[in-house]
Amino acid sequence: MIEAPVVDDLHYPFPPKPAPLSDEEKKAYRERIKRLLKEKDAVLVAHYYTDPEIQALAEETGGCVADSLEMARFGNDHPASTLVVAGVRFMGETAKTLTPEKRVLMPTLDATCSLDLGCPAEEFTAFCDAHPDHTVVVYANTSAAVKARADWVVTSSIALEIVEHLDSEGHQILWGPDRHLGSYIAKQTGAPMLMWQGACVVHDEFKAKALFDLKTQNPEAAVLVHPESPQSVVEIADAVGSTSQLIKASQELPNDTFIVATDKGIFYKMEQLSPNKTFIEAPTGGNGATCRSCAHCPWMAMNGLQAIEKALVSEDKTEHEVFVDPGLAERAMVPLNRMLDFAAELKLKVKGNA
Repeated sequence: MIEAPVVDDLHYPFPPKPAPLSDEEKKAYRERIKRLLKEKDAVLVAHYYTDPEIQALAEETGGCVADSLEMARFGNDHPASTLVVAGVRFMGETAKTLTPEKRVLMPTLDATCSLDLGCPAEEFTAFCDAHPDHTVVVYANTSAAVKARADWVVTSSIALEIVEHLDSEGHQILWGPDRHLGSYIAKQTGAPMLMWQGACVVHDEFKAKALFDLKTQNPEAAVLVHPESPQSVVEIADAVGSTSQLIKASQELPNDTFIVATDKGIFYKMEQLSPNKTFIEAPTGGNGATCRSCAHCPWMAMNGLQAIEKALVSEDKTEHEVFVDPGLAERAMVPLNRMLDFAAELKLKVKGNA
């Protein structure tokens, strides 16, 4: 496996956490948001990694809780003229790219992603231009500008099939941005891949030694791991997969207890679908170690009730509304459609990024 120089040190400035609200304040915000969604002909879509109260609100108001591509698809199919995307910025961009005629709002446009931050479009483009003989495959957790430079966009649920297909046809593959997911795919497929060196701040912090110790203490538990985690963590897993694939595994595996190595926002859906099972957070540090994300994306945490209400009432388009240049969106749709067409041929349902 060939690697590119490391361009990120994973020490991005984390945003401040939203101020905590009392139960009465939460109730008041929920009621106002429900009213505003109706008044504004809007629907709320939330990612699995947002806080449980945001996921519950999306479900209560006729929206959805899903991965980023499924969020965008839901918004595209829903009759509402406005989408409120509770997630991170690339998810809002994906929704706007797939549904350019609709208004797309976010609780805050400052909610970003370390994979996006660690893969600046100009630097990534220069890296691709330096290797013109390579087919560029990018993870869906990237900006519209990075997608526009790619030949293929993939989600974690179909990346293996697409890379295997490209490798069988003799393509040299340039992969970005997540190095752990890329390494997992390279190992599974045997395909040599030129690797951009990005990583998710949440998944990068899971520790194999501490996970092994926790598994030893809970021998009956199955270990569920997202492939954005380090290889040493993936090797301990009983099931490896995307958000939706891990949720499915938690329902279908016979175990009563699960140790989960992904953002703990996913526990809301796992516990909802399997209320009689026990879910344990995978450790993000060993004895005496500290973590920065502590298994919850700090940018996802910005999607609070106050921010959602503000997005619905604010007249400041620069603060909440997502815009994607039409020409850029058109170019980004080419690799996206390539993935969707490939999935249709295989009769696969593409979902499960981030």
